[in-house]
Amino acid sequence: MASSSLTIPCPHCHTLNRVPAEKRGQGGQCGQCHKPLLPGRPIDLDSGPCRAVAPVFEAAAREFEPRLRLAKVDTDAEPNLAARYGVQAIPTMILIRGGREVARHSGAMPAGALRAWVEQHLRG
Repeated sequence: MASSSLTIPCPHCHTLNRVPAEKRGQGGQCGQCHKPLLPGRPIDLDSGPCRAVAPVFEAAAREFEPRLRLAKVDTDAEPNLAARYGVQAIPTMILIRGGREVARHSGAMPAGALRAWVEQHLRG
């Protein structure tokens, strides 16, 4: 039976780290910056999940361009755009093709899942 894992954003560099559920109490180190994932103190919240997803999103932009263009919207600064697209959760990823929405996903995704989601919906 496969064990489940947790995705923990690094409080230092915001890289998403996959940690086996049975090892979450051991803390662990970030695979990117090698600092503790669970520093034992409160973390400062700023742009929250969007900041945690930023490294994955930036890597996806490098991988998919020029075939696909990725864009980010600060929904606090652009509430009308958020309303136009019905964004109710942060982060929300919307795949638009030919001016029409073809897929939507709310919540953070690790790089492999984001890649698979994009590929699945681009085939059509």
